[in-house]
Amino acid sequence: MSCTVNRFFPSISTLLWALLVILVITLDFTDAQTGVCYGRQGDNLPSPAEVVALCNQNNIRRMRIYDPDQATLRALAGSNIELTLGVPNPDLQSIAASQSNADTWIQNNVRNHPNVRFRYIAVGNEVSPLRGDTSRYVNFVLPALRNIRTAVSAAGLGNQIRVSTAIETGVLGTSFPPADGAFRSEVNSYLRPITDFLVSTGAPLLVNVYPYFSYIGNKAQIDLQYALFNSDGIVVAGGIRYQNLFYAILDAMYAALEKSGAASLEIVVSESGWPSAGGDTTTVDFARTYNTNLVRRVRDGTPKRPGRAIETYIFGLFDENQKSPEFEKNFGLFFANRQPKYPITF
Repeated sequence: MSCTVNRFFPSISTLLWALLVILVITLDFTDAQTGVCYGRQGDNLPSPAEVVALCNQNNIRRMRIYDPDQATLRALAGSNIELTLGVPNPDLQSIAASQSNADTWIQNNVRNHPNVRFRYIAVGNEVSPLRGDTSRYVNFVLPALRNIRTAVSAAGLGNQIRVSTAIETGVLGTSFPPADGAFRSEVNSYLRPITDFLVSTGAPLLVNVYPYFSYIGNKAQIDLQYALFNSDGIVVAGGIRYQNLFYAILDAMYAALEKSGAASLEIVVSESGWPSAGGDTTTVDFARTYNTNLVRRVRDGTPKRPGRAIETYIFGLFDENQKSPEFEKNFGLFFANRQPKYPITF
């Protein structure tokens, strides 16, 4: 009888070990909320295989890339790094034009890489009627989203891969106080069908959030330490305390979504960072302070979404010496030789 009991009822030590394993897995998931953006606009960057090894060495479990670079996709195979794959803006017209084109894109860049852990497909980046460099793509985003989503579902991957698009916070007309957040009237007719689509498919909205640009654009009204997560914060109407500018921007975006009938939509912060040189208020210390605090703060949630970790991607992995203006070259966590610019823990 005692043998039978021992066989079917685990010992206390076994139970404690199982609980420890569960705790470790949970902690690892929390730590892994922050990923990195891997841009490649540099002529001195390490190989994709070296990049994947670097990410593994630094416990970076999520990555965003901006185009389906085949060498990068091959390097990611079997790495267990979750990937956000970008559909470049110039590809949107072709993909929007026919389902066949979208099917081919998914076949070449997703189905042909079965050992890559695709998490999201970002259909376009910062396309907006307000931007001279991307406004020509506005009419292609929604049909491209639909066609890519259909292709993903047809491949049997609809429950694994979410299809979305990345926008920037310049679409906000009102951002303070955060509860008054609202989209600019010029973008409503563009964004509303997209957010309706995302709600219907259960995908999040990807948003590039940069307190750096908000700060340098309004230094008279925004305290630097508030932008760097280092202040006691400010109190807004209703007695709500905002400890940092990142939370305030994010909650303004949530408020704008609520006013647009998309209250259930989740936001993934698809880019955020601070340049270390080349511009106004750019030093290695400011970049280190911002990014290390960002990793810590996204675990907590905002006042509007308390206790809910914010999936966030730091921009970027490396300095990119072919970008301009000068400060755009200096967002990297690592130098091109793979040495860290400053200590940071994921």
